[in-house]
Amino acid sequence: MSSLTKLISALFLSLLIGCASTSDPAKWPASKFYNQAQESMSIKDYQTAIKHYEDLEIHHPFSPYTQQAQLDVAYAYYKYDEPDSAIAAANRYIKLYPRAQGVDYAYYLRGLISFERGMNTLDLTLGLDFSKRQPKTAKDAFHHFEDLIKRYPNSQYVNDAKQRMLDIRNRLAEYELHTANYYFRRGAYLSAVKRAQYALENYPQTPAVPDALIIIIKAYRQLGINDLANDTFKVFKLNYPEHEAINELG
Repeated sequence: MSSLTKLISALFLSLLIGCASTSDPAKWPASKFYNQAQESMSIKDYQTAIKHYEDLEIHHPFSPYTQQAQLDVAYAYYKYDEPDSAIAAANRYIKLYPRAQGVDYAYYLRGLISFERGMNTLDLTLGLDFSKRQPKTAKDAFHHFEDLIKRYPNSQYVNDAKQRMLDIRNRLAEYELHTANYYFRRGAYLSAVKRAQYALENYPQTPAVPDALIIIIKAYRQLGINDLANDTFKVFKLNYPEHEAINELG
């Protein structure tokens, strides 16, 4: 075999070995796993992106790419509509890297995921039995955002978190109002009063406050507790003198 033939054979063999190593994910460098995941994210192939992020951690647990991948996979799960896995990934990142530069995003993402789930839970247009529904995920979102703001008051995500917290409070108050109305319509007037009072005590300064007072006034009158009804009406009239229900209740 001539020297030229040997050289060509060696180059060909080297090429085959190189192709085999790059086609075998176990032999990929960390950068390739991460870049492949990013490419999959860019085309919204979240399932493939999740696989690459998780394979990166398996094959290169101590790579500089791995820490970012552990945060990115939480977002990938969120976009893939796997909220439980997304929150678990965010919690894991917070536990592993409590002082990392991007940990505030993990706190924010945890709140965002719970927020979207909570708003679906509090969809008041479905006509369901409000007394049997629990707005737990909305409350979870509120606490996650609150945690973010307390820990990282200068985070770029704080303003959005505050706005979402305001939305949550308004919707939770509205939820309590619908539940109070549910009880009122069924003649459970004492339960209606309790739910309306809960809205007043826990969600003051929300749009639901005047309607909560109206429910309390009407329920007390149905129960024959006129002194409390009259006292509540005075409070209502003092704070909402232009409200359209004044004449009806008076």
